[in-house]
Amino acid sequence: MSRVSVELIPRNSQGLLEDLAVTRSTLPAVQTINIPDLLRFDLRSHDAASLLTRQAPMEVIPHVRAIDIAPDAPLPGADRPELTSVLVIAGDPPPDADRPVWPNTSEEIITRYRREAPHLKVYAAFDPYRRAPWHELDIVRRKRDAGACGFFTQPLFDCAMLEMCMEWLRDDSVFWGISPVVGERSRRYWERVNHVVFPHDFPADLEGNIAAGRKMLSLIHAKNDDAYLMPVKVDLASYLGAFHDIITG
Repeated sequence: MSRVSVELIPRNSQGLLEDLAVTRSTLPAVQTINIPDLLRFDLRSHDAASLLTRQAPMEVIPHVRAIDIAPDAPLPGADRPELTSVLVIAGDPPPDADRPVWPNTSEEIITRYRREAPHLKVYAAFDPYRRAPWHELDIVRRKRDAGACGFFTQPLFDCAMLEMCMEWLRDDSVFWGISPVVGERSRRYWERVNHVVFPHDFPADLEGNIAAGRKMLSLIHAKNDDAYLMPVKVDLASYLGAFHDIITG
């Protein structure tokens, strides 16, 4: 496997540093972290990424929401010499209706990064659930043409879907997402917000989620592709530790 990234939530600086320490002690082979930009927290993703790069010699990739960037505003992270990469996502509308947003597409912001910050690698998002496949793959083509060097997927939840998407993106550099979804409430959230269609036998418990995730990570490993783990609402050390043998094998 080329790389495994772990997605860490930037709730605050201290908590983020503690999560980094757990990640490094549990999976010392991991040299990549990705950081979402979550509006409910004050710590912005590019600030969090700068903080982590000062703690460890690893690649930290902040997510950048396209709709948050004003036309005349500087690009987040472009002036940070410690950063080497960003991940541009479209961004969902903020829950606060008074928060300003702009009608940027991901492709437009990717183009700006390639023009204004050519030293940064720019990743884009791939989501096989929210749109018809032909539509999403057309968007992938436009992001690629805009200058995206690779893609981070929305988490996938079974090997059949993973293999189909691998065929669609066979010529691209891709971080395939793996995340636990434990309990009916979390499942309904993914179905409602992300339009995920779970397999009929998708497990509801953590142990079953880990088993499914290990199967997908083993498949990704066998194809020498990249992956990222998104340990949402689970114990970080226990979840990451369940993949240690695959990542280090």
